[in-house]
Amino acid sequence: MRDQALFDKIDLHLIRVLHTVLTERSVSRAAIRLGMYQPAVSAALKRLRDLSGDPLLVRSGAGMVPTDAALRMIDPSAAILRSAEVLFSDARGFDPKTATNTFRLAASDYLDPLFLPQLVAQVKSQAPMCSIEIHPLSPDSDYHAHLSLGHVDLVIGNWLKPPEDLHMARLFGDEVVSLVNRDHPAARRGWDVDTWLTCEHIAPTPLHPGARGIIDQLLDGMNLTRNVNARCAHFSLIPDMVASSLLVLTTGRQYCERFAQRLPVKILDCPVKFPRLMYYQLWHERTHSSSSARWLRERIKSVASALRAGDPSPA
Repeated sequence: MRDQALFDKIDLHLIRVLHTVLTERSVSRAAIRLGMYQPAVSAALKRLRDLSGDPLLVRSGAGMVPTDAALRMIDPSAAILRSAEVLFSDARGFDPKTATNTFRLAASDYLDPLFLPQLVAQVKSQAPMCSIEIHPLSPDSDYHAHLSLGHVDLVIGNWLKPPEDLHMARLFGDEVVSLVNRDHPAARRGWDVDTWLTCEHIAPTPLHPGARGIIDQLLDGMNLTRNVNARCAHFSLIPDMVASSLLVLTTGRQYCERFAQRLPVKILDCPVKFPRLMYYQLWHERTHSSSSARWLRERIKSVASALRAGDPSPA
């Protein structure tokens, strides 16, 4: 009976405040995100502290940090909120003109730079009351956990071997090429495998210590090693670095072509014969049958197909 009495005091609004306060680690930032006045968030936090018997958020230096008990509440509260969001919307079916869903996806920035802008434009034009959140595939991204807990609806990126325990759909393949400054010696004289390997290469910062990017994984399989002496976590900035140096970027042709139109760079064929890069969208069984998630996956497929065909404005 005591557990039932405690349960009766908990509503979805409190769970939403709990999750937002703990992830923002700030009452004021949580209030902004929730669209509430700060005193109302503080009052809800006091109720949560009384219900849990735990301070939940404590002072640490100039900021606030969740307690151990609060950290254990973050993932379950996210799962509750995500389940509540789809509880009735999927039962009614998904009508993009009237839906108010929030779509969450994590994406690699190795994609065609037009991909995400075109996706957001398509979602907002067809589902004007829906929100969309795009998260990076960062060094601390455990996308398996984020998908299973509902933090994101799907993940877009490229992998040599996509994980077999997730649903997968191929978006497009892309030829591997190198991007160099127009004044790079190879732009004038060409290169062979040895010359290409000894050039100064720039590569994305690994997602976690010891990780190998796809190009270096492929080279490992050929018993080859290139001279990577620059790394950058912001992939979209790398072409500008190439344009003002002798660095070599090796990635997909579709990505490079977007920058060749505005920068003093040149696309060269690689003397090393790489297989095509494959880009996928991945999702969890949890959202496999969701009508809203299926709609989002179709939008992503549509944008990928239109960009691959050379049309920058998918309908």
